Amino acid sequence: MYRNLEDCLVDLERNGHLVRIREEVDPYLEMAAIHLKAYEANGPALLFENVKGSKFRAVSNLFGTIERSKFIFRDTWRAVENVIALRNDPMKALKNPFKHIGNGLAAWKALPAKQSNSQPVSTHEIQISDLPFIQSWPMDGGAFVTLPQVYSEDPDKPGIMNSNLGMYRVQLSGNDYELNKEIGLHYQIHRGIGIHQDKANKRGEPLKVSCFIGGPPAHTLSAVMPLPEGMSELTFAGMLAGRRFQYSYIDGYCISNDADFVITGEIHAGDTKPEGPFGDHLGYYSLTHPFPVMKVKKVYAKPNAIFPFTVVGRPPQEDTSFGALIHELTGDAIVKEIPGVKEVHAVDAAGVHPLLFAIGSERYTPYQQVKQPTELLTIANRILGTGQLSLAKYLFITAEDKQPLDTHREEEFLAYILERLDLHRDIHFQTNTTIDTLDYSGTGLNSGSKVVIAAYGDKCRELCTEVPEALKDLRSYTAPRLVMPGIVAIQGPSFTSNEQVAREMNELSDAIRERGGLPTCPMIVLCDDSAFLSANLSNFLWATFTRSNPSHDIHGVNSYYANKHWACDNMIIDARMKPHHAPPLIPDPTVEKNIERLFAKGASLEGVL
Repeated sequence: MYRNLEDCLVDLERNGHLVRIREEVDPYLEMAAIHLKAYEANGPALLFENVKGSKFRAVSNLFGTIERSKFIFRDTWRAVENVIALRNDPMKALKNPFKHIGNGLAAWKALPAKQSNSQPVSTHEIQISDLPFIQSWPMDGGAFVTLPQVYSEDPDKPGIMNSNLGMYRVQLSGNDYELNKEIGLHYQIHRGIGIHQDKANKRGEPLKVSCFIGGPPAHTLSAVMPLPEGMSELTFAGMLAGRRFQYSYIDGYCISNDADFVITGEIHAGDTKPEGPFGDHLGYYSLTHPFPVMKVKKVYAKPNAIFPFTVVGRPPQEDTSFGALIHELTGDAIVKEIPGVKEVHAVDAAGVHPLLFAIGSERYTPYQQVKQPTELLTIANRILGTGQLSLAKYLFITAEDKQPLDTHREEEFLAYILERLDLHRDIHFQTNTTIDTLDYSGTGLNSGSKVVIAAYGDKCRELCTEVPEALKDLRSYTAPRLVMPGIVAIQGPSFTSNEQVAREMNELSDAIRERGGLPTCPMIVLCDDSAFLSANLSNFLWATFTRSNPSHDIHGVNSYYANKHWACDNMIIDARMKPHHAPPLIPDPTVEKNIERLFAKGASLEGVL
C-alpha cells in the first residue's frame, strides 16, 4: 500500500526490481533509448537521478513486465478483481450477500477523500520549463508527458464523482505553444473529456482541466482503465492503491494531493494549435494536427518529486503490459456486455486497434445441415459498435464447432478461419466510417473503413505449406515467401496511385488465373519487403494490418460484385507503404551509440542487457 510514487520505488529497489542511473542523461532521445533497451531485455524499472536540464528525477519501465506490475499491486489485486466482477454481475451479490460484503466495503472505503488543509504538492509552485523535457523520437514535435492523468469534471454536474480521468497526450514544448503559458492536449474520439468540453462549449464556459503526474502507481493505471458503467476512475484508483484518493481544490481546480506534479489550466472553445508529430503505439509517427490548447494557470511539484514516463512505439512496449493488466481485471466484461461473444482479442502485435480476433456463437439455425455465419454477423456488428472496439479495421470472427479455439494462439486461430473461409460469401465491408485517430492508412483523420471476415462451418480447403507454383516467376511480382499456412507475401513495385493499383491487380489476377488458380492460398499480401513481412508472425501482423485500409487495399483474384456484395477467389491485401502513410519510427543511430556507455562495465546498467 503506497502513499506515493517514492514509496513504490523504494519497495521495488528493495526487492530487486529497480536500478538507479546516477550518470547524467539527456532527456532528448537518450532517456527513451535507454528505456527501450531495458524494456526489450525484460529489465528493471529505471530511476534517472541526474536528468540534464532539470532538477527533478524521472522513472520509467515501472510497468515493464506483468510480474512487476502484479508485484506493485499484490496487496489489492484480488479485492479489485472481485469488485469489478460484482459490477459486471451484480446478481452474485444478491445470491450470496454475506460472502461479498467485504467487496462492498472495499469499494466504499475507496471513495475519494476531500482534504481542506494544504498538501505537499500544492505548497511549491514551478513552471512548465522546470519539468524534464523528454523527447522520445527524432521527429517528435517537442517534449511530451506520456503518463499523465488528465482530470475534468462534467460542467452540468460538477464534482469529483462526475469526473473523468484519462491518459491523453500532453505536449509541453515545441510547435506554436508559448512556453510556460500553453500546452497541447491530444485526445481522441470516444473520450470522456470530449463530452465535458462539448458541454462547457454549449454553456459558453472554458473547461477547467488538471493534469496529475505521478503519485501512487494505481493512479496512473486508473487513467487507462475501461471501467464498468458508473464506476469512477478515482474510486478504482483508491481500491487499487488500498488508500482513498486524496484531493482538494485550489482556484476551482481539483488537485491530487498525492501526485508528484499537477498542471492546472483551461480549454476554451475553438482554441486549437498544431500538435505533434509524435511516435505512437502503432509504430509510426502521428502527424501534426490541430488539437485543443490548454492555457496554463499554475504548475505544482511536491518536494523531491519524480517524473514518471514511458515510450510508445511499435508493439510490444510498456503499454502492452497495461493492456495485459486491463485484460486480467476486465477480461470478461465484453462477454457480459454482448450476448453470444465468448472472446475478443485486440491483437497487440498489430497495434491493438487495427485488428480484432473474436469467437462468437452460432445458434440461429441449428436445424440446418449447411453451416454458415449467421449469428456471427450480428455479433460482429455489436463488437464494432462497442467502445474502443469500434476503432478496429479488421475483425476475424468464427465460432467453435468441434474443437476449442483460443484467439491468443494467433497463427492457429487465423489458420482455422482460412480453412473455412468462403471468399464468395464471408467478406463484409463497412466503408466511410471511423478508425483510430493515430491510424494513417485511411482516407483522413479518424476516417477509413472496416472489414468483417466471418467464417464458420466445415473445413473447405487444405492450406498451402510452401509457396504455390502459380506465385513464382511472376513479372513485376517477386520474392514470394510463405508467411504461414495459407498466406504468402509477395513484393510488388512501389505504390504510386490508386489508378496504378487497379491496373496492377488486374494484371496479377490474370496471371494467377492463367496458371490455374490458387485454391490452397486464400490470402496474398502485397508488400515492399517480403523477407521482412514473412520473417515472423509479429512482422506480418504489424505490417499487413497497420498499412492497409480495407475498402481501398483489399483486392481479389477474379473479384466481382453480386447484389453489392464483393467476392473473390483469393484475397489480396496491399500492405505497401503509401504516400499518405505516416513514417515508421526509426531510432537515431548516434544516440544508440552514445547510450552504450551506461551499459558498459562499471556503469549503472551493467548486466541489464
